[in-house]
Amino acid sequence: MLWRKQRPVAPVGKPALGRRPTLDLDKVVDAGIALADAKGLAAASMNGVAKELGVGTMTLYTYVPSKDELLDLMVDQVLGERDLPGPGDPRPADWRDQIYLYSDQTRAMFSRHPWLAGISTIRPPVGPGMLAAREYLLSACAVLGLPARQTNTAALAITTYIDSAAGLEAESEQLEKSTRQSHDAWWHERNDLWETYFDVERHPTMTAIWHAEGYGDGTREAADESYRFGLDRLLDGIQSLAKA
Repeated sequence: MLWRKQRPVAPVGKPALGRRPTLDLDKVVDAGIALADAKGLAAASMNGVAKELGVGTMTLYTYVPSKDELLDLMVDQVLGERDLPGPGDPRPADWRDQIYLYSDQTRAMFSRHPWLAGISTIRPPVGPGMLAAREYLLSACAVLGLPARQTNTAALAITTYIDSAAGLEAESEQLEKSTRQSHDAWWHERNDLWETYFDVERHPTMTAIWHAEGYGDGTREAADESYRFGLDRLLDGIQSLAKA
């Protein structure tokens, strides 16, 4: 099912009698994603998707065996939304710009689909969406001329940093949306912590950074600056290996 668009399977046997089906697997997956985007992952149950499509739940099982398979299909389709150049396609000339492209596309993907932050990536669906991103990052790192093992490790480190940070950003946005409370308002409710409980002698470094105005203003721009700082230092370290 993951590879249905790359390797379509011809129907087996004679077509069934009766009306032609108005539903297909793509519509099922699209409905699951739309529900998860609008109402959270729990809404994309088999029953919820069936109701959204106007069919019985048992009808849905003729297209996808279970919620687990549906979730795999949803995840891989969303991963494939990223507009990453494939082999032979035009791409940024500088390897760092190629990584920045992956970064921008991934953060935008998580922002569109914040439920992705709640999906374990330990055993991801091995489909075209995941493999396309993996090929892209490996090819971007390969231009550095590092040994194969280091090329792979560098790509994994980049994936870990970007995907984890993008997931946290999505979780943050989702939390503000679900609670209808900004992070600034949440911290404001806890102002008493600093006056009543915070001990400057036990936290001298935190205090020094505060007095030096080192914590920023909590805006999205400040968060982006922190994110880019970490990504650039990671890429600096990887690039230094190529010069060693």
